[in-house]
Amino acid sequence: MRDSFWASFLRLAGVNILSNLLVPLAGLLDVAFLGNLAEIRHLAGVAIATVLFNYLYWTFGFLRMGTTGTTAQAVGRGDGDEVLLTGLRGGAIALMVGLGIVLLQAPLREIGFALLSATPEVKQAGRDYYNAMIWGAPATLLNLVWMGWFLGRGKGREVLLLSAVSNGVNVVLNYWLIVRLGWASTGAGAATALSQYAMLAVALGLLSREVAWAQVQAVFPKVWNAAALKSLVLLNGNIVIRTFALITTFALFTNLSSAMGATVLAANTLLLQVVTLAAYFIDGLAFATETYAGQFHGAGEGNRLRALAKLSGGLSLALGLAIALLFALLPQPLFRLLTHHADVLEGVRQSVWWLLPLLGFGSLAYMLDGYFLGITAGNVLRTSALISSLLGFAPIAAIAWHTQSNALLWLALTCFMAARMVTLWLALRQTC
Repeated sequence: MRDSFWASFLRLAGVNILSNLLVPLAGLLDVAFLGNLAEIRHLAGVAIATVLFNYLYWTFGFLRMGTTGTTAQAVGRGDGDEVLLTGLRGGAIALMVGLGIVLLQAPLREIGFALLSATPEVKQAGRDYYNAMIWGAPATLLNLVWMGWFLGRGKGREVLLLSAVSNGVNVVLNYWLIVRLGWASTGAGAATALSQYAMLAVALGLLSREVAWAQVQAVFPKVWNAAALKSLVLLNGNIVIRTFALITTFALFTNLSSAMGATVLAANTLLLQVVTLAAYFIDGLAFATETYAGQFHGAGEGNRLRALAKLSGGLSLALGLAIALLFALLPQPLFRLLTHHADVLEGVRQSVWWLLPLLGFGSLAYMLDGYFLGITAGNVLRTSALISSLLGFAPIAAIAWHTQSNALLWLALTCFMAARMVTLWLALRQTC
């Protein structure tokens, strides 16, 4: 039984890793296209605009996270109608929010860029990126739902296909629009938006093959069930607070980097790309953990949760440290692929060893996030994120800003990850 579970877990995690890996690889290519332009302001502009999109999109990250755990638990209970209803409820919310973002794009842009610190040239590049990418909002949010729905059902191959379509189209369009047509940051934004619509078209095609229209009609009257919506609101409210705290931490990190100059911002952006790369590797394990934790929880098999946490935790830690060590030992050849600016590369060299503690703590935090999302313990995630942001990151980040110390800024982010890991581990001991 143990060997069978290990094999199925590793198989799902492997497919998830391949799927997730396509996202940062596409992101690294985007950075390479922009980083090798004559003016570094385009890369810096996309970096600050990404902060705004993190707020716009990942504040609604519950559309993916809540869908995965709820779907997995319905699978564990053998409740087919609830599996479908979870996807339909999430899809309806995503569509309404996405259309609302498009309608409110102008005030959101003005408020967002007013709060960001950057030179006028960098801000203009960021605005160009924003103005193109914002039109992809409905597709982006709907894709969060369907990715979560397929993940909750353990459908790794479908998730891999969707990721391949989205990121493959994104890379091709980025090359065409940025390199061939010279659209710079505008091209990067347009490529991302169009790739999201390509992904949505494939997702709807997969859905139509698995679910008959008659099934949708049969359960549709229950989409707005009051009790189900109340439970969804409570879970999603906690996830929103958790996500908002995490996004704010990284947004402050980027904004404080920008306040230290364009070179520091660019160097820290490249290092954060490595953190993103590692996160997508580890999230392959976290997503598998999320699926199995939800299914075990839904089926009432709590005794299997401890073994799941040990297996996923060990693999996550090994992956995180391996990636950090690779980039720390070979900074010049690896980061030179992303930019030719000597001052940026020197900034990377000075800070690259922070990746080891950051990803050591972060790898376990990412895995534990998946565990608690699977059992839909949103209150635990909310509390952990708030403690980590307010006590782990904020005090040291304030000193870093006052002293203009990039090293202290990286220490603040490391303490944030360490606090997440410790608080979630303490909560884990009470669940299994």
